[in-house]
Amino acid sequence: MFNGCYTALVTPFNSDGIDYQGLKQLVDFQIASGVSGIVVTGTTGESPTLDWEEHYRIIQNISQQCKDKCICIAGTGSNNTKETLSATRHAFIEEVDGVLLIDPYYNGPGSLEIRNEYIKPVARSFPDLPIIPYVIPGRTTTQLLPEDLALLYKQYPNVCGVKEATGSFDNMKKTRQLCGPDYTILSGDDDITFTMMTDPDIRANGVVSVLSNIFPEAIQRLTQLIEQGNVKEAETLHQTLKPLFECITIKTIEDTPYGPVAHRSRNPVPCKTLMTLLGLPSGPCRPPMGKLTHRGMDLLLQAVNTVYSTDPALFKPVAEFFKLDIESQLRNTSKIASLMYEAYES
Repeated sequence: MFNGCYTALVTPFNSDGIDYQGLKQLVDFQIASGVSGIVVTGTTGESPTLDWEEHYRIIQNISQQCKDKCICIAGTGSNNTKETLSATRHAFIEEVDGVLLIDPYYNGPGSLEIRNEYIKPVARSFPDLPIIPYVIPGRTTTQLLPEDLALLYKQYPNVCGVKEATGSFDNMKKTRQLCGPDYTILSGDDDITFTMMTDPDIRANGVVSVLSNIFPEAIQRLTQLIEQGNVKEAETLHQTLKPLFECITIKTIEDTPYGPVAHRSRNPVPCKTLMTLLGLPSGPCRPPMGKLTHRGMDLLLQAVNTVYSTDPALFKPVAEFFKLDIESQLRNTSKIASLMYEAYES
């Protein structure tokens, strides 16, 4: 049912809170670029830091903006089934095309409990609304298993797909085997979308992409090339974008007065940093998410300059839509300095 590129939209912030004008521009850019759909109020949209009023307003605005133009999927999951039902009811009223339900985090129910006490109540309450579980054990420390996905799909046909971010190809293959050819598997990791879509035992249908906030046309084209059987051309595009795919999370070793430490800047910090650097509506992340370190920024700049030197045409859609001079933006040393911590211990 869901094929192609679905942009995991960031939430732009300013000094007043959410930058709703910037949000509208970002959605207009995605629609103009021909993406299959937009996922709002997800992890990339910093849903953990949105209050419910903000959450509902974003869904209302974007669902209306996407109407008859592209698919709108709303993140309505939480670690509280009652809250999830309330959020899903609001999204249903706003006529979204589907909802994304992340596995319940922190309290960590088992797969059986997730199926019976979390997904089933939503599926029963909204039988006409497509429901996509979001399986990402790296963030939630729990996992809805392929067997339970298959049981859900058999009993509730509206639980018709999964956003797969386990990183386990064996898990993905089992999901395809148990759920069948008509079940939707969407990649939750930009860097392995090509593999997931081309592996005959997985046959993913597309991706919920972070990088498509900046390159929606390119990521949509990547999925379409694979669907059309142009695997060689798709692989070339994948390899060109690979340096930035690898920067969606940035890992560094940082020096401290007490010795080296491993540091990880997780999504959406690198993406929003690059968006701000290029001149797109973005703003900072909300605390507790912060900035890149010097070494993290070095890796991000190296990646974006590599992609730009390899294929500058990839930047043309974003440059034209937002009227940007990409080269001057990438040389803006004062802006670069403002987007990172002065030192690890600062």
